[in-house]
Amino acid sequence: MSGSDSADTQKTLGKEVSMIGIGLFTGEEVSIKLCPAPPNTGIVFQRIDLQDKPLIPALLSHVRASPRNTRLCAGNACVFMVEHLLSALSAYGVDNVRIEVKGSEIPAGDGSAAPFLELIEKSGLKNQNAKRRYLRIEQPIHWSEGEVHLIALPADESRYSYTLHYPHSALLNSQYFSFALEPQLYKKEIACCRTFSLYEEILPFIEKGIIKGGGLGNAVVIQGDRILNPEGVRFQDEMVRHKILDLIGDLALLGRPLMAHVIAIRSGHSSNIAFAKTLLGNKD
Repeated sequence: MSGSDSADTQKTLGKEVSMIGIGLFTGEEVSIKLCPAPPNTGIVFQRIDLQDKPLIPALLSHVRASPRNTRLCAGNACVFMVEHLLSALSAYGVDNVRIEVKGSEIPAGDGSAAPFLELIEKSGLKNQNAKRRYLRIEQPIHWSEGEVHLIALPADESRYSYTLHYPHSALLNSQYFSFALEPQLYKKEIACCRTFSLYEEILPFIEKGIIKGGGLGNAVVIQGDRILNPEGVRFQDEMVRHKILDLIGDLALLGRPLMAHVIAIRSGHSSNIAFAKTLLGNKD
């Protein structure tokens, strides 16, 4: 594996932008402000509601286990549900940004990355006087556990292919989608795809009070052979597209854009993170 300087430059945001929403897990009002940052800063979260306003870098070393989402921590300061925002920033090539957070999680929005793309587009992008450094691989790298598999193949583009397989769900069954990561294609094909869950899988979390802010306004819920959301789905294969959205967000924690063809079968947040650590040669 090698790092390679690219001809294109690092990017940050053109101006500060913010949004307020409800946290999926807490059900409480939370807010974020995206702030331009100097070259080579990377993506950094800051819990401005805590004493000392601790910084939490968006890197694999700061990931902590958490059900059904990706959580970053530094000491006792944590931020939940970072994957959708990271996915949008990655897709639009934002290298450097400081994200001020009031609350313990990122606003759920509608369960997709579309609200965050709107923020980025409202802010605009600013080129910086520093080159982007990509993460390139020289040979296939894979990770497997049971029926979950991920592999990265050398490529001159960032491409993502995902196979979703729910044999116990008549409606889901199997879905496949593949696309090359390009901002406008991401906006059209991926960004608006919402998180989803089978009703019987999510019910225990709701009953235990783990998910206080979840509902049909920020997730697609499937029961048997029907979608419970009155408006239905945005694509027939919205679910597999959302899995790619999550995968892009989780792999953003590599700290550099990945130049490879990533193929995933039945992966989720924990396996995405384990695979990312394998890419870096860090299996701890």
